[in-house]
Amino acid sequence: MNHIFLDTNVLIDFLADRKPFSQEAALLFNYSLKKKVSIYVAAISYNNIYYILRQSCAHIETMRILNELEQLTETVDVTKVHIQKALKSGFKDFEDAIQYNCAKEINKIDCIVTRNSKDFKLSSIPIMSPKEALSLVESTIRKN
Repeated sequence: MNHIFLDTNVLIDFLADRKPFSQEAALLFNYSLKKKVSIYVAAISYNNIYYILRQSCAHIETMRILNELEQLTETVDVTKVHIQKALKSGFKDFEDAIQYNCAKEINKIDCIVTRNSKDFKLSSIPIMSPKEALSLVESTIRKN
């Protein structure tokens, strides 16, 4: 099974149905439902997703969406250590630095999936676009 860590932008693409990006994100979640891939998300993503979704959805609907997300993914806690490492990381985007340090904690992560690969230039974990991650997942499925 593949283990992928999703950047907040990919999560918002899926949850807010931001076209044309939502299709690839939706396929990744479909593979998650079929237990072909495990999706990991940093806890910090939830407040950012809430803020974006709340601009077009009522609070109760936004909470329903976040609850579904939580059931489909593995949430990685953000700790003081993650913040400290992010502060020293050299990443230009602080949120991405936090997510990266959360992903590093999960030894079995195959890649970080993002549409902003330039923000993860300093990553020691492979960075993939949603399309590249889909190819990885689908090639693993074909092998099994």
